[in-house]
Amino acid sequence: MGVEVVVEGLTKSFGRQVIWEDVTLTLPAGEISVLLGPSGTGKSVFLKSLVGLLRPERGHIWIDGHDLANCGENKLYELRRLFGVLFQDGALFGSLNLFDNVAFPLREHTRKGETEIRKIVMEKMELVGLIGAEGKLPGEISGGMRKRAGLARALVLDPEIILFDEPDSGLDPVRTAYLNQLIVDLNAETEATFLIVTHDINTARTVPDNIGLLFRRELIMFGPREMLLSSDEPVVRQFLNARRHGPIGMSEEKDVSELEAEAQLGHDPGVLPPIPPQLMPSENRIRRTQRPPGEWLAANGVIPPVNSFVDDRGRNWLEEYPRLVAAHLNGVP
Repeated sequence: MGVEVVVEGLTKSFGRQVIWEDVTLTLPAGEISVLLGPSGTGKSVFLKSLVGLLRPERGHIWIDGHDLANCGENKLYELRRLFGVLFQDGALFGSLNLFDNVAFPLREHTRKGETEIRKIVMEKMELVGLIGAEGKLPGEISGGMRKRAGLARALVLDPEIILFDEPDSGLDPVRTAYLNQLIVDLNAETEATFLIVTHDINTARTVPDNIGLLFRRELIMFGPREMLLSSDEPVVRQFLNARRHGPIGMSEEKDVSELEAEAQLGHDPGVLPPIPPQLMPSENRIRRTQRPPGEWLAANGVIPPVNSFVDDRGRNWLEEYPRLVAAHLNGVP
């Protein structure tokens, strides 16, 4: 079961350079959240701050009633055991086979015997589809397999919070789709709190329960997926719909003259694209934190774009979801 993470007024600098300031958000227990932002906005720095690898200048990170941002080393070490982290490149030890890579946290942080360690490691490797590859070295497998091995290692201590630092980096669209399904299935299985840093717009639009966007050294918006996918906030709309028109430029943000010139040209940002259905767990399962499609929109009086919640098979999930829930409650596979 995941735990809630409450971030209040978090500010991080390197010397005189402010990375971001006064970041406030809540990662709801057991839900999947995604953090977006242009390159260089400090998304990975935020993940490192959450796990205590970097100390913020100001603010609080509340987990289980403890302020991780301001606690002593002993408490910090204890709180870190709540976390599992999947790094961008998997961060595997090149000289160890996959089994020993996944077993490393158990040998480092527990007193379990090798028989129990083997049982746990093989369970996690089966969970990520790596049974049969446990004897291979990281250099002998594909990038996608290395990601899954890193994920198995992140899961091996049964963490309550799992951080994903650009899990789709270096993967082709097909492997990214498989990885996204694996992430959703793992959340249904573990009910841990997930935070994913990504640049992949399809992942952001289909996987999470919540989306946040960092830009210009601040958190522009954080909230339910449907809130951001229907937002008229220029930065949010530009980024989530991958458009050139808006405040984000080639290097970073556009300056005042660029924005004025763009406004004078009168470019129409266009209509919002349909909101896609959220990716569901395999085998008709329902995640405990899953929200019915359209729930936030209806509660806030927002009309979704035409053809929202229709999947690539033509199914309308406003109609399909209640049937799926009924089947799930009746135990129908």
